[in-house]
Amino acid sequence: MARVCEVTGKKPTFGNNVSHANNRTRRRWQPNLQVCSFPSDILGKPVRLRLTANGIRTVEHNGGIDAWVMGARKSRLSEEALKVRKTMEKAIARKAS
Repeated sequence: MARVCEVTGKKPTFGNNVSHANNRTRRRWQPNLQVCSFPSDILGKPVRLRLTANGIRTVEHNGGIDAWVMGARKSRLSEEALKVRKTMEKAIARKAS
């Protein structure tokens, strides 16, 4: 599983550890990923996503998982978020008919 936030798209960054003697060794900084579930009113069940702390704040700021997924452009959504959006659209269509 890739260590990428599904909302912000943050990935690991790379750089060097530099010692006092100026020896350089490669290292990577991992994003602060959390597996969290948001309650969805449209689906009637929680939606689990792997997000950074910043991604969690983004979803909450936009009014929850339903508002964020339905309001975001499809080009910005990850594959998992696109699956959630597709199931939400199907659920909305079922309720409408």
